[in-house]
Amino acid sequence: MEGTPNCPVCSMENTYFDGTAYVCPDCFHEWTGEANTETEDTTPKDSNGAELFDGDAVTVIKDLKVKGSSMVIKRGTKVKSIRLTEEPTEVDCKIDGSSIVLKTCFLKKG
Repeated sequence: MEGTPNCPVCSMENTYFDGTAYVCPDCFHEWTGEANTETEDTTPKDSNGAELFDGDAVTVIKDLKVKGSSMVIKRGTKVKSIRLTEEPTEVDCKIDGSSIVLKTCFLKKG
């Protein structure tokens, strides 16, 4: 959609304006269109707001299609030993022997 910004939390394009705020249906984040005067928090956090560190184990909270592949990462898949990237909304990991980058908004620590 033209004119609607990407989600500031998960960077997804599937956002909409509900009359009072912008809403991201992928990570359920809501925000106003006003410029943020706060400093941007660059600590990687999972879908519940828990801080992520290198080597953490996480669980996928939603079925995810892997781009360029017929592979689907099922909800509830446990991923061990994640690696943080320079982008705070992404982590690098291995699933079934394949190196994959996942958005932190689809992960739950634990």
